[in-house]
Amino acid sequence: MGSGRSMRNPFNVQPMPIPHILIALFVVAIWSFNFIAIKVGLAELPPIFMAAVRFALTALPAVFFIKPPAAPFWRVTAYGMLVFGLQFGLLFYGMAIGMSAAVGALALQLSVFVTIGLAWAFRGERMTTLQFVGAGVSALGLVVIATHTGGDLTLAGLLFGLAAAACWGAGNIVGKSLGKVDMLALVVWSSMAAPLPLFVLSYIVEGPQRIAHGVQNVSWLGIGAVAYIVYASTHVGYSLWAWLMARHPAGMVAPFTLLGPVVAALFSAWLLGETFPGWKIGAGLLVLAGLLVNVFGGRVLALVRPRPVAS
Repeated sequence: MGSGRSMRNPFNVQPMPIPHILIALFVVAIWSFNFIAIKVGLAELPPIFMAAVRFALTALPAVFFIKPPAAPFWRVTAYGMLVFGLQFGLLFYGMAIGMSAAVGALALQLSVFVTIGLAWAFRGERMTTLQFVGAGVSALGLVVIATHTGGDLTLAGLLFGLAAAACWGAGNIVGKSLGKVDMLALVVWSSMAAPLPLFVLSYIVEGPQRIAHGVQNVSWLGIGAVAYIVYASTHVGYSLWAWLMARHPAGMVAPFTLLGPVVAALFSAWLLGETFPGWKIGAGLLVLAGLLVNVFGGRVLALVRPRPVAS
């Protein structure tokens, strides 16, 4: 019986349940639109200050009503500093100095490979043949996008975006080490680690005059953008993402974020007027093909591979 199961699914891939796949796609949509909200907010607020406000509002006042997650304090703090403080401090700053919404979404996709690599190195998770093939196909799509970046991308902006991706990947591994905790509690309490360092850094780098000017001149559109970033992207998105990461191998969940550049590019073309030429369609198809291999490849093989005849 064990031999038959091995023949039907030689790659030993356990597909995600359909409801979990839908949750992952929902999170991708939330996070993709988040890049539009970030661009809107950055037009009115200094980047590091906006990141600090984001996580101050994420934690407060919710921290007074939600019990801490059942996990070691230092791990919760490390998760918050990596996934929230460092990732978004770096990302916001990079987008402010030279990175479009679509390119920002692209840069963060390197977190997939950081996550899988760290999971292999420190948690003993192995990358199956199907996941390797899927990641390779998706990587080709990312290469196509990267080689067609235009004048809206600066080297400094890209480097900050890539550093943000590395922090997210490392944070994913810390998140897996927390186990099955209350994910909303994790988001709220880990967010407490980010605001104070970011406010101090904002004061040093951006200065009190720039901060005061942004606060005094922010519009309702800017306030709405920050509200979306706080409550939709952070509270909802990261709670669901951490929930998925706690239940599935990192190599199965992380590739969903490869859809981010495709969806973000669509939002950017529609709402921000960013160009969407034919090469982006081809690159998006490569990214989608790689993701489909990761998610559905094992199930398809199990269906089409002939079962051994019982003797």
